[in-house]
Amino acid sequence: MTFSRHFNPQQQDTAFVVDTRRSPQARLHPVSLSNVQLTDTFWQPRRDINQTVTLPQQYELSARTGRLDNFRRAAGDNSIPFRGIFYNDSDVYKWVEAASWTLAQTPDARLEQQLDEVTALIASAQDDDGYLNTYFTFERQAERWSNLTDLHELYCAGHLLQAAVAHHRATGKTSLLDVATRVADNIASVFGPQGRPGTCGHPEIELALVELARETGEPRYLQQAQFFIDQRGQKPPVLNGSPYCQDHLPVREQQEVVGHAVRALYLYAGVTDAYLETGEKALDHAQETLWQNLTERKTYVTGGVGSRWEGEAFGENYELPNERAYTETCAAIASVMWNWRLLQARPEARFTDVIEQTLYNGVIAGSSLDGKLYFYQNPLADRGKHRRQPWFDTACCPPNIARLLASLPGYFYSTSEEGIWLHLYASNTAQIPWASGETITIEQQTNYPWDEEIGVKLQMQEPQTFALFVRIPAWATGAQIQVNQQPVEGLAIKPGTYVQLKRTWQPGDEVKIVLPLEVRLLESHPHVTSNRGRVAIVRGPLVYCLEQADHGSVDVWDIVLSGQTHWEAQAQTQLLGGIVILHTQAYEQVQEESQGQLYRPHNQGNQQRYRPVQLTAIPYYAWGNREAGPMQVWLPLDEHIKA
Repeated sequence: MTFSRHFNPQQQDTAFVVDTRRSPQARLHPVSLSNVQLTDTFWQPRRDINQTVTLPQQYELSARTGRLDNFRRAAGDNSIPFRGIFYNDSDVYKWVEAASWTLAQTPDARLEQQLDEVTALIASAQDDDGYLNTYFTFERQAERWSNLTDLHELYCAGHLLQAAVAHHRATGKTSLLDVATRVADNIASVFGPQGRPGTCGHPEIELALVELARETGEPRYLQQAQFFIDQRGQKPPVLNGSPYCQDHLPVREQQEVVGHAVRALYLYAGVTDAYLETGEKALDHAQETLWQNLTERKTYVTGGVGSRWEGEAFGENYELPNERAYTETCAAIASVMWNWRLLQARPEARFTDVIEQTLYNGVIAGSSLDGKLYFYQNPLADRGKHRRQPWFDTACCPPNIARLLASLPGYFYSTSEEGIWLHLYASNTAQIPWASGETITIEQQTNYPWDEEIGVKLQMQEPQTFALFVRIPAWATGAQIQVNQQPVEGLAIKPGTYVQLKRTWQPGDEVKIVLPLEVRLLESHPHVTSNRGRVAIVRGPLVYCLEQADHGSVDVWDIVLSGQTHWEAQAQTQLLGGIVILHTQAYEQVQEESQGQLYRPHNQGNQQRYRPVQLTAIPYYAWGNREAGPMQVWLPLDEHIKA
């Protein structure tokens, strides 16, 4: 690992979500999330709720459900019974990560005190040899490392390592990082070419070890991650070499994303991390092949992934049912994590497009608007029975959402030797250290995703020459860019790319970006049989749906769009936290009397009967926050409707 030439070792703001400053294959390098202050009305209110409502509630639930007591038990109080499931430590670690990223931006004395207490509690539970897992204490010590496929020891260790790195970067404290390095050293003493074979049934340790290597500069941790990646696919199927755990083939031979969706995407994030450090071409080829399979055949329009309830797994190519979609919230978050790492290796807008699609739809749908309730699964159609819950026995999703929201400002910008990259859009002020030693201030002013204009203002002490890379989403046909109120001569603006604006920037220069927010109707690949004859409503990055609360007695599952549809976008500042709703005239399919028949002869001479109705569409992420009722994303389209 060598520092890139614009890395400033004196910089104190090091709250990097993924630190690629010294990664040989990284073309992009991080901007500390503490250097980006969101001031918008879309993301920052959610982040405020995350800090003031979600994190305190999750701390209390962790205490109430025994997750914190399990650490007290492991520290020596065997009068406390173990409570919960063998992987519950990981929920505490994700809460620690979320709290740490929050404190990187916002002082909060109560949260800091809770974080200090929890990290001290974690440290007290560590064994003398560095091992730490509260399930395997006292009577279960002999079972350690006995069932890597099912018992999640390395998975929990991975979340501890990630939490420790976040804690160190955000607070500067080494207390938890010291625990993590001892855990990693213990793992390295057990597994490796000179030790035991094997790898975890739930990937997570791989990406965590790479990040620990980046944080400490210790190459043994990168080597350990590579060992675990290389161990996959080494067992025959009769010995649990399972597609469910991505253990069916060596990683370099995998061409299709299969098995448990979260496990797969955590693994591939770790593979990309390893590639960023090693540049191994076989890993690069595998990650590209797997990404294409995921995005071209196995991703929902919301960015959600993992279609099957059985095994929380990917299905076959194009197997994307709506009502029975599993689309675990954690899987959407894992997709963001993987695509962010891919973007560091290849600064291509296709990865950022997936990040944006998933953030605005598949991720934030997983949490209620008040930050108190959660979806584990995120279907695209429902009859009114699927509701958010305050917690789960397997509570991986709530703290996962919390840590992503807390770290979100770290995803907005990157730097390269050529310039500064704008990935996501929201009002914010960013302080970006540059190669000259100058700090460049970027101010975004926008009401995105509701409005189409984005204003970017640059401030610095002296003129600076560099490129500003502006992302044009793939959906933004007709996008425009102006600099200081003038079109840029000879500039090619192509959707799905980064547009390079290279010039000598003067203090106060302004860039205006216009991303037209036309309502679009999307259709699926014809092999997605659930969506034949149906369309999804999309505006900008937001997928829309119909919810029963807006349609009175008309069942939204009976609403049909016609071929000629005029859309009206209307801001509703008091509805669902402030949204833009979409109106149009549609039609209700009049149900004929079936006389108790589930099936009947098809008569091509009979025309379907419709009556006009007013359709109101809301953003998909906002559904399920009012009274229960049917919901639908994909709507039937009939080009020949006659009322």
